[in-house]
Amino acid sequence: MYRSAPSSSASSDAGVPRRQASCPVATAPADTFWWRCGPLSLLWHRAPLLANLGLLLALLSACVAALMLGSAGLGPYAALKAAFGHGEFADVFVVRELRLPRLLAGLGTGAAFSLAGCLMQTLASNRLATPGIIGIDNGATAFAVASVVGLGASLAPPAMALSGAVVATALAFGLSGGIGTRGYRFLVAGIGVGALFGAGTQLMLARVSIDVANSAYPWTVGSLNARDASSLEWLGIALLLAVPAALWLGRGLNTLRFTDSVAIGLGQHVARVRMATLWLSVLLTAAAVAVAGPVGMVALVGPEIARYLSRHKGVPLLGSALAGALVMVLADLAGRTLLPPLEIPVGIVMAVVGSPYLLWILLRSPR
Repeated sequence: MYRSAPSSSASSDAGVPRRQASCPVATAPADTFWWRCGPLSLLWHRAPLLANLGLLLALLSACVAALMLGSAGLGPYAALKAAFGHGEFADVFVVRELRLPRLLAGLGTGAAFSLAGCLMQTLASNRLATPGIIGIDNGATAFAVASVVGLGASLAPPAMALSGAVVATALAFGLSGGIGTRGYRFLVAGIGVGALFGAGTQLMLARVSIDVANSAYPWTVGSLNARDASSLEWLGIALLLAVPAALWLGRGLNTLRFTDSVAIGLGQHVARVRMATLWLSVLLTAAAVAVAGPVGMVALVGPEIARYLSRHKGVPLLGSALAGALVMVLADLAGRTLLPPLEIPVGIVMAVVGSPYLLWILLRSPR
């Protein structure tokens, strides 16, 4: 057979190694970190990565301060030793029996509230659409209080809180026209549902004895004092399930910031992403309310801090969880130490801090 002679271009490439010729040359954008090892490569935006690292360091410092500070002050080394069961008996008792469970409750509930708020805000495309404002917190609280006062004694408070969150969510989205609803119609429907469940909670407390009402009072204001171990276990399971699922939904959540046609054109199944986001928000909110009661302002403040530090690059899921945990731990620490021996519930501290911030969001001009 006749074989044509190789072209001059082919002969000029004969000395180039095959591996180098087949590998594309790529450069990372200026504001990113790029890591590559063989066929694997990872690309991180610089601002969110640095923001998450800063929030993690601040959270670790707040955890050490929460173990140290109180009526019985401890040094950093003594507090850390006591947290692992070493040191003097009094220090170990104060840290492991009183402060450490409270710290774990603050970390878990803060992360759950803030992550649920970030998911709900992304779902509704509205910065005010947090579980507390649209009534999910009040629904979970009403059902949990019903369990405490004896109206739902067959179910534990975590299960009752989840049932209440599901009912409140169904009402809010049903009245607003479905999961795809955006804007203030969704908020108004949620506010009405929250007011309905809040009135139901007050009615239940008014019809029971003063002792039973006092036992249910922490559920209505938000507190981390003497939390039930079983509720903490439910919260830990919810976080183990919801955080990886939310990170897995990250690309779909980023496309929800655009119109439905753009998201579908990018290959996303919008209805499935919204449904999964909705149920993750309900699960996280119910688990957090079952531990601490309604502390809804964390879901508003935490995502805003994460967005600001990450310079609004994408949906800050991990940053919101870290910021919410930090805010919750600091709020509980302030409630314990500012006015000793009086202890201010964390829900009241967050209301004092978060309410002016909510007014500032409403009154400022949108960017």
